Amino acid sequence: MILYHGTNTAFSKIDLSRSKDKRDFGKGFYTTTIYEQAEKWAKNQFIRFGGEGNFVKVFEFNPTKDLKILEFKSMNKDWLEFVKENRTKGGVFHDYDIVKGPVANDNTMRTIALYISGIYTTEQAIEQLSFFKVNDQISFHTEKALTCLNLKEDREV
Repeated sequence: MILYHGTNTAFSKIDLSRSKDKRDFGKGFYTTTIYEQAEKWAKNQFIRFGGEGNFVKVFEFNPTKDLKILEFKSMNKDWLEFVKENRTKGGVFHDYDIVKGPVANDNTMRTIALYISGIYTTEQAIEQLSFFKVNDQISFHTEKALTCLNLKEDREV
C-alpha cells in the first residue's frame, strides 16, 4: 500500500516526539492514501507555520501481523467519541500501533466542536456529519508501527 505524508519540513527520519498534539487519533505520524490530500496538508502547514517548503513523502506500507490496528469505516459513534477523547486529552491515551479512519477536516470541525462542547448530542452530530464526504487518514503511534514504512520518494511540491 502506498501512503503519503504532507509536511512543511524536510526530514529523513520520523520522530514521533515532534508530532503535533490533540489530533483526531492522538499524537502520531499521519498519512493518507490520497496524494492530493497530502499535498494540501503540506501547503496548509507552510502557510500556517512557515518552514522549509512544501513536501510530500511517499511511503510503501507493509504491515506486520503483530501490529495492533484500529480501523473506523465511517464517522460513527465510536469514531466520534475516539476523536473527542484525543482532541480534548492530547497525547496518546490508547494502545494501538496504527489507527485508520475518516479525517475530521475543516468541513466537519464545527460539528465536532459543537459535540465536544455538549451542544450537539451524539445523534445530532452523527446526523450532521452524514452530509460530508471526507478523506482518509492512517496514523502511526509506535516505533514498531514506523518500521513498516519505507520511504520511496520525497517530493517538493
